[in-house]
Parts: sequence; C-alpha cells; structure tokens
Amino acid sequence: MKALVFHGPGSCAWENVGEPGIQDPADVIVRVETTTICGTDLHILDGDVPGVPPGTVLGHEAVGEVVETGREVRTLRPGDRVLVSCISACGRCRYCRQGSYGQCRGGGGWLLGREIDGTQAEYVRVPFADHSVNLVPGGLESEDAVLFADVYPTGYEVGVLNGSVKPGDTVVVVGAGPVGLAAVATARLYSPDRIVAVERSPGRLASAGAFGADARVLASDDPEQLVEDLTDGLGADVTIEAVGTPETFEMCTRMVRPGGHVANVGAHGKPAVLHLEDLWLKDLTIRTGLVDTSSAPMLLSMLAAGRLPTSPLVTHVFELGAVEEAYDVFASSAETGALKVALKGEQVYRADSASLVTMAH
Repeated sequence: MKALVFHGPGSCAWENVGEPGIQDPADVIVRVETTTICGTDLHILDGDVPGVPPGTVLGHEAVGEVVETGREVRTLRPGDRVLVSCISACGRCRYCRQGSYGQCRGGGGWLLGREIDGTQAEYVRVPFADHSVNLVPGGLESEDAVLFADVYPTGYEVGVLNGSVKPGDTVVVVGAGPVGLAAVATARLYSPDRIVAVERSPGRLASAGAFGADARVLASDDPEQLVEDLTDGLGADVTIEAVGTPETFEMCTRMVRPGGHVANVGAHGKPAVLHLEDLWLKDLTIRTGLVDTSSAPMLLSMLAAGRLPTSPLVTHVFELGAVEEAYDVFASSAETGALKVALKGEQVYRADSASLVTMAH
C-alpha cells in the first residue's frame, strides 16, 4: 500500500509500505476513507516533537471502514464506518477508567503517527479498538466527521472544559485555526456573555464570526486593550491559547482577570516564560493537557443533530496520493488560506468529484 512516511526532520515521502495486520487481539484494520493534516504533523516535520522514529507513517485522524478485527474486539465488525480517534485508550488503567485517555498507562495515549504508523495511508491498524474507535452516525460526510477525531475534542476538552467556561463569562480565544474555531463553537454551548477571537490572519478572523465569536480583533490591533475596554478593566474570565507560541501564551496570562482561568491548547515547540513576578497574586488557574477524545461520541451526536458547524473548517480537499502537495498548501496557510486540509482515498475522492460534476450540470 501507499503511505506518507516520516524520514526525519524536514523529510517525508509518499511511498510503498507493507499493509498493516492484526498484531494484538484488540486491534482493528481500517481502510482510510478520509484523513487530514494536523498542525502537530508540521511540528513533527520541524523536529519539535522528539521521539518520532524515522520510518513512521504520519497522521492521527481518520474516517474509514473496518476491514478486519482482532478476536477480542466486541463492539465493531467488518463493514462498520468509523471515526478513528487520535488517542488510543486501553480502557483498563486508572486514567482510562476516569476518561483521561490521553494519559493512558496501559499502552495507549497518542500513538498514531507518533509511536506507531498513522492514518495518512490507505490502511491503518488501530489498537484498543473498542475504546479508540467510534461508529459514525449515518448520513454524516466524512470530511465533517473526521474533524471529531482531534479538532473538536481538543477545542472542547482542552480549551472549554479546562477553561471552566460558564454562563455569563467573557471568553477570549487566541488563535482562529481549526482548534481555536472549535473552541469558539463549543464555548457557545455554555452561554458565555461574549466570545472574543484574536488572530493575526484576516481570513481566519472572518471565519471566527461564522463559528460564533461576538468580537474579533487582529493580533496587531492591541487585543489586550479591547479586552480591557469590554470588561471595564477587569479582564477576561477565561483565555484559551490555541496557537502554541510564547507570545500568545504570555498574552493570555495578561488578559485574564484575577481568579480567572487560562487554558493552554497550543502545542509549544519553545519554552514560554511564566511571569510569576506579575502573576503570583492573581489567583489564576492555568491548565494544559493532551486531548482525551472521551467527548467524541457526544460531539458526534451533536454534529448529527446539526448543533455544531463544520464545513467552513475544511478549505481544501485532495486525493490521498497528493498528500505531499497538500502538506505544502497547509504549511503555507498564510498564502493559501488553508484552515483544514482533507485527504480522501482514491475511490471516495473520485466518487465525490463525479457527484460535483453531476450537480454542476
């Protein structure tokens, strides 16, 4: 089969690899229908995620069809259309039993595209399948559903839940990329008084309005002053950092009110300064974390019910075999306007293209 293989910082290639097989009785093999490129994949290529061995197939998000199951798999069978979560959960350890799958101590956690071969391939082996794969509700488009493998659970769990968003809050989301937009959309479920989106790209800032931001400000236009004006000098109740740079993290700590919450979602490749000389008396709660994806079934149900926006997030669609071109587009988002790039298997891509041509006529 073909897959995108990591060969070390700055190097990857679409090439032939062996098809995956069942290695553990709890595994399933999934034929990939749709996968995506994540900002974390770019961090891996930049060398910011140490420990990813050369030869690893990249990717950790997918929708596809189960083609084979291990003998201990109880909830899935061949032919099922499923969402492959970015986190694998053993289901037995202390952390998994409390829903903290990202901290799994039974052999799970963030495995796909990091410790084992991932989803940017024609087929993928998924370990601990009963706890790491979700059935896709009928009628959902794959490019919508795949956003619930990582993007939506991350924005919701690491942003909104870690930030303890409550009714009446002022919430500031710094970064209007896919995860930041998911944080905006899911924060609205808690009836905050206002949501402020901060972003350096005018195009992405415009998208924040479609996802529910009440106020939008360019990072270059003094967002700290805007937040101070909107809150009569008090500061935001919750700030959500969804970029992953020292500057944006430090901005979030300055914009939050005394007693407020800072939720760091962004994956950082460099150290950020924690200015305790200014923050020690503010009684802040600062949360970080890896997504658990335990919310994925609930969020998928809300998607099926039409309660969450998705389509504006996927700005570019490529055939899976064009993944190297897709990486170039995604990495140059400032020029291309890319938010989320979907990669579809050959049969799915051609069927969708044929449908579009039919509709056009």
